[in-house]
Amino acid sequence: MILIVDDRPENILSLKKTLEIGGFQVDTAHSGDEALRKILNHEYSLFILDVQMPGMDGFEVAETISGYSKTKDVPIIFLSAVNTDKKFIAKGYKSGGVDYVAKPVDPDILMLKVKTLHKLHEQKRELNNMHQSLSEEIETRKFAQEQLVIKIEELRFILESIPQAAFTLNPNGAIEFVNEYWFLYANRPDELPQFHPDDFSVQQKWESALQTGEPLMSEVRIKSIASNEYCYHMLKMIPIRQRNEIVKWVGTLTDIHEQKTLNQLLEQKVAERTQELLQKNEELEERNHELQQFAYVASHDLKEPLRKVQMFGSILQNYLLNKDETAHSNVMRIIESSQRMGTLIEDLLRYSRLSTSSLYESTDIRQILTDIIPDLELSINEKKAIINIGTMPVLDAIPGQMRQVFQNLLSNSLKYAKSDTPSVINIVAETVASKNFNAYPDPSGRYCRITVADNGIGFNEAYVHKIFKLFQRLHTRQEYEGTGIGLAIVKKIIEKHNGIITATGKEDDGATFTFVLPLAQQTN
Repeated sequence: MILIVDDRPENILSLKKTLEIGGFQVDTAHSGDEALRKILNHEYSLFILDVQMPGMDGFEVAETISGYSKTKDVPIIFLSAVNTDKKFIAKGYKSGGVDYVAKPVDPDILMLKVKTLHKLHEQKRELNNMHQSLSEEIETRKFAQEQLVIKIEELRFILESIPQAAFTLNPNGAIEFVNEYWFLYANRPDELPQFHPDDFSVQQKWESALQTGEPLMSEVRIKSIASNEYCYHMLKMIPIRQRNEIVKWVGTLTDIHEQKTLNQLLEQKVAERTQELLQKNEELEERNHELQQFAYVASHDLKEPLRKVQMFGSILQNYLLNKDETAHSNVMRIIESSQRMGTLIEDLLRYSRLSTSSLYESTDIRQILTDIIPDLELSINEKKAIINIGTMPVLDAIPGQMRQVFQNLLSNSLKYAKSDTPSVINIVAETVASKNFNAYPDPSGRYCRITVADNGIGFNEAYVHKIFKLFQRLHTRQEYEGTGIGLAIVKKIIEKHNGIITATGKEDDGATFTFVLPLAQQTN
C-alpha cells in the first residue's frame, strides 16, 4: 500500500486516481501528524510526501519516518512545486528520500518511478525475510549441532562407564569410537576382535546388518589378548536413525563365557541325570512287573490253603461239631475270617493289577451300568433300592476298569443304605468345559462330570480325605463288611484315566461321589 501525504485535497485526488489506475492500493493523509498516526497502525511500501505543509513539513515527516525501525527501509518520494532549488533537493535526500520530483508531475514518469521503487522495496523485503529465515535456520542448526555434540559426549561417557566392550560405527561400518574394554580383545581402535574360526557366520551377519539396517544380536567367541583363549560374548549392534536415515551404529560385546560354561555344564548334568532316571525307570518297571507277578503268585498260593481251611472247617462244622455249640461257634469264626481274608487277597490282587497298562477304547457307560445291575440284584432287592440312570456318555476308557468303578460305588451305596428307608441311587452325567468339579455345563466341552448320589447313612465330611485311602474305614467291621480297598481302587482307576474324584456327604443324609473324566484320551 502507498501513502500520499499532502495538505491539498485536489493534489491527493489526482495522485490517488493515477496510482489506482496503475493497480496500486492507496492511502492518504492531509497532514504530517495524520501520516505518522497511520504509519503506526498500517504497513506501507512507499511514501509520497508534499514538501510544503502546515505544521510538520515533508522533510520533518521523512526524518521521523526514517527514525522508526518499522519504516526506515520504506522509500520516500518528495513532491514540491515551489522548493525546487538544489539546496531543497539535497535536504530531501538527506532527510531520507530516494527521489525529489517537481510539480507539475508527469503521470507516466511518476508511475514508472513508483513501480520501480515499489518493486525494489518488495524485493528488499523478500530478501530481508529470506535472510531472517536463513538466520533462524542457522541458529536452529547450530543448536541441533550443539545438542548432537552433547549427546555424543553423553554416549561416550556411558560407553566408557559400562563393564563391556563398547563401540560406535559410522553408517558405512567404519569404527568411530571404542571404550577401554575394547583393548582387551583388539590392539588398535580401528580393528575388530579376532573371532573364532568356527564363528564365520557372525561376520556374515555383521555385514548383512550394515546392509539391511536391522539390529544384530548373536553369540560369538572372541580371542582375549591376555589369555590368548576364545571366550563367549554376546554381540549386539543397534542402528541410530535421524529422519529415517542411519547416522550411527552402537554396539557392545558382553562377556557371557562363565554363564555359557555353566549352562553347558548344567546341560551335561541334566543329560546325565536324565539317563540315570531312564535307567531307574526301566529298573522300576522290571521291579513292578516282578512285584505284580509276585502278587499274583502270592495271592494264588494264599487262596489255596484258605480254600482248604474253609473246606475242612465246613466238614468239622457239619459232621463233627453239631452237638458242641462252643466248638461250632469257634469253627464259624475260623470260616468267616478265612472268607474275609480271601476277599482281602482278591481286592489286593485287583488293586495291584491297576498298575498294568491297558488300551483305551470307546466305552458306553450306560451299557456298563446295564450289565452291572443284574450282578447286584440280590443287594438291590434286599435294600429295596431304586437306581435312576440319566443320559450317559460314550468316552475313551478301559471298559473293565470302568465297570469296577461303578460296581464299587453302587456296592458302597447299597452297603451303607439306611435300614428303615428304601435306597435311592441317582447317577447323572453332564458335559463340561474343564476338568473341574464346579465347571459350568458345556455341550461342546471336552470333559464329562458324573455324580453317583444316594440317600444312605452318609459320612462326616471332616473325614473325606480318609475314604479314598487304602484300608481306611469310617465304620467297624462289625457294623459293615468290607476291606477298605474298594474306594481306593476307584480313585486309582479315575486317576489312571486322567480324571479327578471327590466325595461330599452329611451324616444320616446320604453321600455323593463326583468324578470328572476326559471324553477323549490323549495318546502319545
